[in-house]
Amino acid sequence: MIPLNKIKTVFFDYDGTLHDSIKIYAPAFRSAYDFLVNEGLAKEREWSDKEISYWLGFTPQNMWKSFMPYLQDELKEKCSSIISEEMKMSISEGRPVLYDGAIEVLEYLKNKGYRLIFISNCKIYYKEAHKKLFNLDKYFERLICSEEFSFIQKHEILRIIKDEYPKDMVIIGDRYQDIEAGKKNGIYTIGCSYGYTQDGELKEADLIIDNIMELKKCL
Repeated sequence: MIPLNKIKTVFFDYDGTLHDSIKIYAPAFRSAYDFLVNEGLAKEREWSDKEISYWLGFTPQNMWKSFMPYLQDELKEKCSSIISEEMKMSISEGRPVLYDGAIEVLEYLKNKGYRLIFISNCKIYYKEAHKKLFNLDKYFERLICSEEFSFIQKHEILRIIKDEYPKDMVIIGDRYQDIEAGKKNGIYTIGCSYGYTQDGELKEADLIIDNIMELKKCL
């Protein structure tokens, strides 16, 4: 196991790790579900933020495959488009919020010389919009989203790109997909309990933090 003080490259998940994404995702999800109800394809019901947060961290394809596998592909695309358009509007109105301390931590790590890489199961427009809104390219030397890799799994993306960076690495994230990506690539993992993790998802993480500011103590 690589000592944390030897780490050179830091891969950051985004939603639930740096970005408190439920604030823009939940309303968008509800709009897509309302469309399905109006089309007679789903039963009317209320969705809590907690229930909706389960789908954060999935690629759009895997989300719909798991959530409503019987739905026709064109309807899955329609619902995904509704969510995208709703979130675009929220982003344009400046509604996204980063966790308290996120920028401070990124500045700290950047100033200490870490190579910071953004890696998210998101679409290109989402990455670009957030980059502009929060000046993320000031901190990250590269921002990677799953759409750029045809929405393959995060551990597969990491396998493809990891050799481009110093091999002493850590990946930080709040979901099983992040821990899996690290474990399958021999990379140290830090799980974020403050995000949208579900019961047991972080059990294999090498370290678990309860607040993003803890990264200033361990890196």
